[in-house]
Amino acid sequence: MIRTLKYPVILFFILMVVYNCSSDKKTSSYDSPGYFTDSVFTHLEKIKIEKRAAYIDGIFKKLSKKNWFNGCVMYAEKGRLVYTGVFGYSDFRKKDSLKTTSSFQLASVSKMFTAMSVMILKEEGKLSWNDSIQIFIPEFPYHGVTIRQLLTHRSGLSRYMSLAHEKWDKHFPLTNEDVIELYIKYQPSPYFRPDQGFHYCNTNYVLLASVVERISGQTFDLFVKERIFDPLGMDHSFIYNMNGDTSIPAYITPGVPGYYYRRWRLVKERNEYLNGVMGDKGVYSNVEDLYKWDQALYNNTLVGDSTLRLAFTPGSPSYWKRKDDYGFGWRIRKSEDSTVYHYGWWKGFRNFYIRDMKQEKTIIVLTNKDKGPGSSYLWNILHDHTYDLGPVSNILSIPETEN
Repeated sequence: MIRTLKYPVILFFILMVVYNCSSDKKTSSYDSPGYFTDSVFTHLEKIKIEKRAAYIDGIFKKLSKKNWFNGCVMYAEKGRLVYTGVFGYSDFRKKDSLKTTSSFQLASVSKMFTAMSVMILKEEGKLSWNDSIQIFIPEFPYHGVTIRQLLTHRSGLSRYMSLAHEKWDKHFPLTNEDVIELYIKYQPSPYFRPDQGFHYCNTNYVLLASVVERISGQTFDLFVKERIFDPLGMDHSFIYNMNGDTSIPAYITPGVPGYYYRRWRLVKERNEYLNGVMGDKGVYSNVEDLYKWDQALYNNTLVGDSTLRLAFTPGSPSYWKRKDDYGFGWRIRKSEDSTVYHYGWWKGFRNFYIRDMKQEKTIIVLTNKDKGPGSSYLWNILHDHTYDLGPVSNILSIPETEN
């Protein structure tokens, strides 16, 4: 009897030792669909990641089934890409499915890249926050407007789109230089004197892009490509540039097209003359590239910490009628500690980018329909702490294992 049990017992103990050793080893990837990790995790952390991802996936699946959502989702936490989701079509007529590499027009989310371009030049000593815009664009007819005021929407300048709708021939593309010429020629009254109030205005970021062009001697799209997109490996990101066109192309062919509802039917948005302007909009990107951008912000890859902190510092005095504040290219949630965000709406695109920097959580949603769910779903996801990961230091202290 003892002889018959000898080898099974030995085999049992060998298997137990192997199991215990393997349970202590940390895996460097997690292969379930929709879940992505780029570092090692404990077993408990992997369970939390899986449940967090399943929770987010369930929300957007329900929205997608009701035809409320068409787009891509990215959620990252503690420096780890936890979830990406793709729902619906890039082309509704051809039924071409979206991908994580599908590039969307970011609309006003583009402003964070304009602000970063200015911060890069500031660190290189090529401008100062309190410099007058007339140092770089001497023909601009408004005095006392500084770089800082443009960044924080405190210049008081009027809206260039309103001026263009009235004074520009819409059969031809409008460029940044054309915008400057319109202000020189017509000199519309500002809303208030510089630094005497806050007014979110696209004109500010158009002028900032023009300042970047004047200083660098490059078109704004090329500057951003060489100084931001290429260094970060954002290979599917670009700024749409129509400046070389004498006529307006019917549709924007790079990237995903935007759609709007005509009654019950989805219709592809046509191109228009305002798409020739850069700085306030015009960036195309995807959730994979924006994850790289998000990590670069945490790692101070493009500018130093002291410079980057200004982007997330409130730029306007508190005012009871205004819910949130504004930094350099970011809205700042006053009711929460260290939470910044930006939304974007433009010609069939609705986008959301929210960063809780204290909890190190980011959620990004890109859509190519003019109607869809609001931001409350995303804030609820960030505020749900059920499956939060532990401190970053605890995760980073886990040794990597060899493959």
